[in-house]
Amino acid sequence: MDVTPILDSLNEPQRKAVTGPAEPMLVIAGAGSGKTRVLTHRIAWLIDVENISPHNLLAVTFTNKAAKEMRHRIEELLNIPVNNLWIGTFHGIAHRFLRRHAKEAGLEQSFQIIDSDDQLRIIKRLIKSLGLDDDRHNPKEIQYFINKQKDEGLRADQIDNKNDVDLIHMIKLYQQYQDICNQGSLVDFAELLLSTYELFRDNPQLLEKYHSTFKHLLVDEFQDTNSIQYALLRLLTGVKSTLFAVGDEDQSIYRWRGAKVEHIAQFQKDFPATKIITLEQNYRSTANILKAANAIITKNEDRIPKELWTDGEQGELIKIYAAFNERDEANFIVNRISDWEKQGNKRTEAAIIYRSNAQSRALEEALISASMPYRIYGGLRFFERSEIKDALAYLRLVSHKNDDASFERIVNKPTRGIGAKALDNIRKCAKDNNLSLWKAACFLAKNDPTGTKYNKINHFISLINRMDRETESLEIHDKIDHLINLSELIDLYQKEKGERGLTRIENLEELVTAAKSFDVDNEDEMTMLDAFLAHAALESGEEQAGAWEDCVQLMTMHSAKGLEFPLVFMCGMEDGLFPHQRNILDSKTLQEERRLCYVGITRAEQTLYLTFAEQRRLHGQDNHAPPSRFMAEIPSELKDEIRQKATGHYQSHIHQTKKTPASEAKLPVQLGQRAHHKKFGPGIILAYEGQGVHARVQVNFENVGTKWLVLSYANLELK
Repeated sequence: MDVTPILDSLNEPQRKAVTGPAEPMLVIAGAGSGKTRVLTHRIAWLIDVENISPHNLLAVTFTNKAAKEMRHRIEELLNIPVNNLWIGTFHGIAHRFLRRHAKEAGLEQSFQIIDSDDQLRIIKRLIKSLGLDDDRHNPKEIQYFINKQKDEGLRADQIDNKNDVDLIHMIKLYQQYQDICNQGSLVDFAELLLSTYELFRDNPQLLEKYHSTFKHLLVDEFQDTNSIQYALLRLLTGVKSTLFAVGDEDQSIYRWRGAKVEHIAQFQKDFPATKIITLEQNYRSTANILKAANAIITKNEDRIPKELWTDGEQGELIKIYAAFNERDEANFIVNRISDWEKQGNKRTEAAIIYRSNAQSRALEEALISASMPYRIYGGLRFFERSEIKDALAYLRLVSHKNDDASFERIVNKPTRGIGAKALDNIRKCAKDNNLSLWKAACFLAKNDPTGTKYNKINHFISLINRMDRETESLEIHDKIDHLINLSELIDLYQKEKGERGLTRIENLEELVTAAKSFDVDNEDEMTMLDAFLAHAALESGEEQAGAWEDCVQLMTMHSAKGLEFPLVFMCGMEDGLFPHQRNILDSKTLQEERRLCYVGITRAEQTLYLTFAEQRRLHGQDNHAPPSRFMAEIPSELKDEIRQKATGHYQSHIHQTKKTPASEAKLPVQLGQRAHHKKFGPGIILAYEGQGVHARVQVNFENVGTKWLVLSYANLELK
């Protein structure tokens, strides 16, 4: 094959990355600079030009969607299937390793993956079995602690308790939780990675085998790796193999879930011969949008310098709108989208992005009032929906009777009249005799002297056994269909009024369809059933793409990463909201907020609005916050202020961002004048700007410090 087709769509820095020699490489890919293109073309180059077998490549990314897209692009480039290519998410690749080497990892071959909800259910059961108060021992807090330790690569006995009584207690709960998982051969998401790391760390011969196998390791979104993911990458990179990482420290926005932007710098220390290539040409946004993004992100310290640019048009200025309150802000946005639609554009090309989910309420109300359809991006995904999890729990319990999480979920769903006391007896029996809940239930039902005490449990056991018998020889989709009907879940949801019950039933039907179309690579000798259950667990938490109605897209700034839209509204641009109040004082967290702003801005292709409210009711309180400091970091020549006229229409005031001088304004207040606010108490007026309904005063309050207030709303008592 001629190498030209692989390279002809690439710019010069992209070509250098794709054709580089076998040495550690760090590709710093700015927003919209074609990072996926570089990664896929690099793989195609290695296979087609360097004659590297697909079997000798390992490519890791963060979502199944990205992995599928990568594989599809590679196959298009090479015009051949690449079935032997190891490509997938960190969790998917780890699962593949553990299935192949379950024995060496100390796992049963039939181990089951549990998702976040199942994990939480086990923790709740543990708390109850220990007689602990779940108000004092918060299950979600314990879950967070366990997963955080695993993400850091720590087992319970490796944690420094610091002689802290509370920490000692948490460590003990971590160990007890892990004992339950080990007994039931259950593996949570964090455990997938930790067990895989330990598998290779403790089996040097096995590790050497994979060092010989993988000549090139490639990783996408490198800035999002956590400690255990990076440790696993380092472990798998042998002396004769090379690591090719693509990422952007300016888009590292997931510190709250363990991602460490520091890995960009650590990479260069761990691999001293690292070659760094920077991608700065943007193929998404106009020049003015990129200039605004550059102006903000350059305020961050300790970053590899780069400046996004485009050979495209300058584009519109960044539009700034100062709303009276959140309702005015929402109405303004809806009106602008309506104008956009009248110009022949699609609603789905417009995105409203916000820092906090709580902001969506006013926006949704305005959209509903305008009869404008919308979608909140990142809602419940298919495999996370409760009805799907119920059906899969039946499937798991029928196939793996010792799955305690599934037993707990469906033993009384639909309701069978099994009381709390009977369940407590089963749990106690299981704990005292080191049995699974299923075995404990069977034991108690069989040894019931009256034959009535555990009658309802006996019916449940009979149902599961009947399901097992009648579906044993069926294909997986027929098995699921039969289980759903026998479970009476359909009857349960038919009793729900309105669309909700119908939607649940349609989802169950879709599960059968999903199973029917499911295909699996049998290379790892899994049964079709186990492969489908693993697929469902790994897909849980990922967006399931569907046919979208032409509707406005609403999302948090975190959810917006990786997406792009011709028209973007970033709303709630106020200090305390964005940057968030809890992140303003700490340098590291403030820098992450700035990166989040950079990500938000670079989602816009053509038109970007930044809106803020002079007064906002949030969490039940009225807030008067100054405009976001991030807006002030954008040069004035890039901004166009939009003001509302008395007619209710809007007009543009280009570059009118300066305060109205006191000499030009008819001041209803005096600078230095004392004032009193009902909520904030006494203070002194320091500054004044604007006119009419937009007039604002800056007051230094004795108790709460300096605040900007809208004069028409503040009800200040002037002294």
